[in-house]
Amino acid sequence: MELDVVGLTAETELLYTTLVGRPRSTATQLAANCGLSVSAVGRLLAALVRDGLAVRSAGRPPLFTAAAPDVAVTALIQDREHRLDAARSLVQRLTETHREARRINSPDIAVELLSDRDDVSAAVRRLYDGSRRQVRAFDRPPYIDRPGSNLEHQVQRQRTGVTHRVIYDRAAVAWPGRLLDDILPSLRSGEQARVRAELPLKLLIADDHTGIIPLSLAPGGHSAAYLVHRSPMLSALEALFEAEWERAAPLTDTPRAAERPGGPDAETRALLALLTSGATDAAIARTQGWSPRTTQRRIHRLMAALGAATRFQAAALAARRGWL
Repeated sequence: MELDVVGLTAETELLYTTLVGRPRSTATQLAANCGLSVSAVGRLLAALVRDGLAVRSAGRPPLFTAAAPDVAVTALIQDREHRLDAARSLVQRLTETHREARRINSPDIAVELLSDRDDVSAAVRRLYDGSRRQVRAFDRPPYIDRPGSNLEHQVQRQRTGVTHRVIYDRAAVAWPGRLLDDILPSLRSGEQARVRAELPLKLLIADDHTGIIPLSLAPGGHSAAYLVHRSPMLSALEALFEAEWERAAPLTDTPRAAERPGGPDAETRALLALLTSGATDAAIARTQGWSPRTTQRRIHRLMAALGAATRFQAAALAARRGWL
């Protein structure tokens, strides 16, 4: 059977496919062609007409013609897809209710494993949308979405009065498109950011009640995550974040400095952010879309403008000028 996926039985499919090749047939003719009784064919034809798969012409005996398959069967497929979508939504709501009920009735459950990518995405949204005071995060690759795709929603979150503190892994700053399309715009909207050479994991903590640790178990994104509720484990993750925050270097974007004479332009500020993060020449070139020679030339030009002999000194002098 081919059409059973849209709800047609084997007999209904046989009758419909026969009718497609034999338009304007009577029930008796179709019964002979299908090897079915006339009474059975009559019942099946009534169902086909009701479902829009066949039309009946007036007269004695009535003649039946199949509706165009590309229209009629497609309509059945769309109806089945709508039902499946509704069923998936119901399952997701029931799963969330079941998970919350288990947590309330079993408070000793500190960690849950989310093994479905949609569940992981839904949990991340709940943590962001449910936070009231602050969001703390470790940000490191890999990423599911392309840079900039969630920026509008991300900026909107930061305008609700919730403090956002994010520590970026050096690889996150060097990820193509991430600095210009995500990180710097977030800084301008109020995010507090720092950078570390390497972070041990990806982490999101909403207020002090829930955290999530996405796991990359398959290429192309996070297919699983640990959801951590209020517990000593969550307290340990909070302590880890605060310790890394103290060790991390500030990452800022200062558009006001660009307004002053001699202030840095957007590309220079991006270059300074990359240098501060410890990005290599190859990572800077990849992030900015420059050739290796152009990258070296721009770094040397910046160092000369600041009067710096080393990259570290360049970052320090830039900070002294208010560029960082």
